Amino acid sequence: MSDAPALSCRGIRKSYRESGAVLEVLRGIDFEAAPGEIVAVTGPSGSGKSTLLNILGVLEPPDSGSVLIGGIDAWLSPEGGRAALRNRRLGFVFQFHHLMEEFTVLENVAIPLLIAGRAKAEAEEAASAILREVGLEGLTGRFPSKISGGERQRAAMARALVARPDVVLADEPTGNLDPVNGERLRDLIGQLAHDHGQAFVLATHSAVLAAGSDRAYRLASGLLIREG
Repeated sequence: MSDAPALSCRGIRKSYRESGAVLEVLRGIDFEAAPGEIVAVTGPSGSGKSTLLNILGVLEPPDSGSVLIGGIDAWLSPEGGRAALRNRRLGFVFQFHHLMEEFTVLENVAIPLLIAGRAKAEAEEAASAILREVGLEGLTGRFPSKISGGERQRAAMARALVARPDVVLADEPTGNLDPVNGERLRDLIGQLAHDHGQAFVLATHSAVLAAGSDRAYRLASGLLIREG
């Protein structure tokens, strides 16, 4: 595991105007995640966890501050450069899997590589390999409606990982799972981080998921507070 951060941010601030008042959601966030490290961010609904992940994932700009991915300042890059960072270096997992119902599990997982211009056979070979890693090798030809909630979330994890990103950002990845499948996903994240050296940043309500991380923070009043 390298000591150099896979992702870092400095001085992130974000405010919204609501009913004529300014709501300051993030008030100077400093944060980093090293390769192979799992970092959890907890906090109640509305505390800004999703906003922080959107900024780290180069989906929503901060009012001020910097986000560095692999040493590149994402928000100083042109839109084409930001899109390349998202496609090549970042993977995303959400509470609701967002699998496409008209495609099989294998086809869903191959989609990021097809979008990146990889040949269909090559993309499906890579998708098969990561599906074996997450324990879904027997479900490649199934459609999302024909597999369980835990299996759908594992498929979503495989899709996020198929392009071998440096950083995986997960927003409430266990929020739609029962406790047993939540623990299974926690263990899977730990194994994947260890095996591939990818940094995982998890926004979560789950104490179990946070307890399985290398570092945990609580987001409160726009600030990150180190837990433990």
